[in-house]
Amino acid sequence: MIDYRGKRVLISGAASGIGKGLARAFAEQGATLELLDRNAAALAAVVEELAALTGIRSQALDLGDSAAIADFTTLRDGAPLDVLINNAGVEYATPLEGGNAESDQRWQALLDNNVASMLRLTRALLPQLHAGSSVINQASIWGLKGVPGFSAYVASKHAVIGLTRSLAWELGPRRIRVNAVCPGWIATDAAMRSLQVMAAANGRSESDELAQILAAQAVPELLTPADLAGTFLFLGSPLASALTGQSLSVSHGEVMH
Repeated sequence: MIDYRGKRVLISGAASGIGKGLARAFAEQGATLELLDRNAAALAAVVEELAALTGIRSQALDLGDSAAIADFTTLRDGAPLDVLINNAGVEYATPLEGGNAESDQRWQALLDNNVASMLRLTRALLPQLHAGSSVINQASIWGLKGVPGFSAYVASKHAVIGLTRSLAWELGPRRIRVNAVCPGWIATDAAMRSLQVMAAANGRSESDELAQILAAQAVPELLTPADLAGTFLFLGSPLASALTGQSLSVSHGEVMH
């Protein structure tokens, strides 16, 4: 794989799912990790699990709290960041019908969690990013298509791709690269909850719904967090020095563009 010894990598949303898988992948390649998540107990468990592999610092942090982000960046030791992975986010259904004030708030909260928090953290850490640093934003193949019943999540991932392209232009003169990864269907708790919602909406069993999903892939298998690791390791490394503003679909061929 790619040697990350001597490199510092910060991952948000690192306590579970894709973020936890990425933390392990970068730790196995020797990176010094800084892990963020708002779930303090789950984050502590990840740190304990990976501590034998590499140096790790962690911070329980709500990325919706600008003051808390400012405090975090103030308390950092100022060490330059080589890779920033904006992975934190949420996923839930927001159907159009039956909307009310509460559903409007959930819609806005999802965009804040998935897009605005990404911008806040990147902006706060900008002084620690240097020429050659890589920012990798977690998007989704749902940022490349439409999906009924999930308008807020789909809109947020479209926005992440737009943010990625804009920041690539803005940070390019500093020689900081910004790219996005668009995972397909992956075996995480969040994705399986969405599968349940879709199955119910379509009047199918979860197994039938999953079969429909996999039939739309060139390789009919669910992804795992480990399947994404190589793409992130590549994008964070000098091997990807010519790539910026790109959104790479990692979906077993469900989306080809």
